[in-house]
Amino acid sequence: MAVVRPIYYNAGNIQQMSDSQIDDLKTFCIYQYAISGAITLTVSSSNTGNIGTINDTRLQAGNFSTSTTSYPSEATTAEPSVVTIGYNRINQNISTGFSTLTADNGNRYPAYIDENNNVRAMSITDMKDTLIHPAFDSLFSTSTTLAQAGTYFVTAHATPQTGTNRSIVVSSTQIFTDTRANPAAYSAGSIPETLDQPQTTEGYYLQKNEYEAEPVTSMTLPLKIDGNSNLQEYPRADLATMITNFMGYTAINSTDGYTLRYTAGTTGGAGTYTKGSGIADTRLNGSGNYQQRFVNADDYRAQEFPNGTPTTVATYYLRIVKA
Repeated sequence: MAVVRPIYYNAGNIQQMSDSQIDDLKTFCIYQYAISGAITLTVSSSNTGNIGTINDTRLQAGNFSTSTTSYPSEATTAEPSVVTIGYNRINQNISTGFSTLTADNGNRYPAYIDENNNVRAMSITDMKDTLIHPAFDSLFSTSTTLAQAGTYFVTAHATPQTGTNRSIVVSSTQIFTDTRANPAAYSAGSIPETLDQPQTTEGYYLQKNEYEAEPVTSMTLPLKIDGNSNLQEYPRADLATMITNFMGYTAINSTDGYTLRYTAGTTGGAGTYTKGSGIADTRLNGSGNYQQRFVNADDYRAQEFPNGTPTTVATYYLRIVKA
C-alpha cells in the first residue's frame, strides 16, 4: 500500500494532515460518490428490473368437485395449489459519464512530503490507498448510515430514516409484497369458491442513504502543485470534480476489486453485504381444509380451501457486491 499524508497550510506553514483531517477527506469522497449518480437503483412498477427476480408464493383453493349422488371424497377433491408472483422491480443503472483515470502530471492530485522530505504530487495508487479505497470500504457494509451515503437498502417502512441514518424513499411503489391466502374469505356455502383469495401481509420499499446537505464544509483543504511548480490550496470545486470522477470511475470500472454492484436473491457469496431487512415470502403450510356443500338431491359439492400456519418459505436480500 502507498498510504501518504496530504499536506496543508497551517498559519502559513506546511504541515501534514492529521488522521481526523484525512477522515474528513474520506467523508468528502463518500459524499461525492453519493451525488455522482455512478450506480443508481430505481423502482419499476412494470416488473422490468435487472438484478434478479424474487417470488411471492401463496396457496389457493383447489378446483371444486361435484356429484349427483353423494359428496365427492376428500381423496378425489383437488388439493390447494401454489400461486407464484415474480417481482423484478429494481433496476440497476450504470453511468457512462466518468473519465478514465489519468496518471499524475505533477499537479493533478494533492501534494505530500515523501520519505526524502521532498514535496510531491500523489500518484493514482497513493490516491486509491489513502482516500478512495478507504471510502469504498465504508460503503461496502451492511450498515445503513450516512457513512454509506449513496447506497441502497430494503425496509418494510415507507417513511425515511433521520439523523445520522438519514435516507430517502426511492419510490412509493413496493419492490415486493408478501401475500398469503385468506382462510376467512372461503366459505362452504359459497362452493365453488374463487380459487385465489389473497391478503397482503407485508410490503417492502427501497431506500437510499443520502445527505441532506454537503458535509465537512469546513474541512481542511490539501495543497497541490500548480502549473508553475508552486504550492497552492486545492480549490474546493476542483477537488470535488476530481474526487467525483475518481469515485464514480472506481465504482464502475475498478480493476482493484472495488467495483460496486447490487444483486437480489436468497444467497450471497464472497464480497457481498446484505442491505437492510430480509424480504420474507410466507405461505400457509396446511394440506387443505376439505368442505362440503349440499345444494339439492342432485347436486353435492366439495372443495379444499387453503389452511395452516404462516411459514417463511424463503428470505430474499438486496446485496451490495464488491467485485
